[in-house]
Amino acid sequence: MMEIVYKDFIKKRTIFIIFLFLFLILASIYSLLVGSSRFDFKTVIETLLGKGTDKAEAVIWNIRLPRVLMAVSAGAGLALSGLITQTVLRNPLASPFTLGISSAAAFGAALAIVSGIGGIMLKTSLGGFQITNFYVVIISAFIFSLVATFAILTISKVKGPSPAVIVLTGLAVFFLFSAATSFIQYFGTTEQVAAIVFWLFGSLSKTTWVSLEVMSLALFVTLLVSYRWCWKFNALYLSDDLARSLGVDVRRIRLAGMVMASFLTATAVSFLGVISFVCLVSPHIARLALGSDHRYLIPSSCLIGSNILLVADTASRTFFLPLTLPVGILTSFFGVPLFVYLIIKRGGRAWW
Repeated sequence: MMEIVYKDFIKKRTIFIIFLFLFLILASIYSLLVGSSRFDFKTVIETLLGKGTDKAEAVIWNIRLPRVLMAVSAGAGLALSGLITQTVLRNPLASPFTLGISSAAAFGAALAIVSGIGGIMLKTSLGGFQITNFYVVIISAFIFSLVATFAILTISKVKGPSPAVIVLTGLAVFFLFSAATSFIQYFGTTEQVAAIVFWLFGSLSKTTWVSLEVMSLALFVTLLVSYRWCWKFNALYLSDDLARSLGVDVRRIRLAGMVMASFLTATAVSFLGVISFVCLVSPHIARLALGSDHRYLIPSSCLIGSNILLVADTASRTFFLPLTLPVGILTSFFGVPLFVYLIIKRGGRAWW
């Protein structure tokens, strides 16, 4: 009897993950078809096989395909960073965005741009800008995201690691680095300030194959480590005492988890800007559907994050033609009502 129940448990979760994967494939194909230049399905397939026209190859290979893949990779990375943060802190309100890690990474990247160490801001043929040294920007963003992480952990350790202390500390960090980012914008050139403001909105429009490779590598490494630790995450999410009784080094896993979340967040923020709510909402949807088993939470959260960011990006460049709306604006519009719905659905139950 128990074996039948367990098989049914596995089957339902597997079907849900397969559904998310199939939806992601369909959304990716549709995203390649639509935009300011529309192509039919046959043209897209021919172009991917190297048999398309020069125009189709220029649009699909150089613009849309890396953008679609970046939405998939960054969406998964943001969702995974949110899941890790919520698990190791055992706080469903925790995420790199709400804890100020995203704003700290944004400050680090903005500081690198304004100071000049992130590369020269170049005008493109379309009047845009380009950051020539993304690696320095990533390192700067990562350093400041770690500063925010350790500040939160240190203060919570001094005052007691209660959910309220962690969330309030995160809010303080968020406002501090948001103010600092506004402060350094005052000293930037017109091009630098314009780049920072547009970049803070969150957009996939500057995606390149190089930035996609870096984001995908960061996701792959973090995903590999996270999945190996799924049983430790399960124990840690229940209680520290239970995790210790099962041989889990709670302090090491918590610290490593926060570092991994910071690394993923810093990488995504460096390339795309601040994209809110994907990291907060995706794990909640996954938990609502699948429970708290990280064997299924990790892949499902990543797929949900990929789907949210991909759908939002596709909408941002198709619904408002000839304008392309920054995707960070749409994810906020989508994330706020969904998060309110999740709060209402929980009713009077405690968050922690």
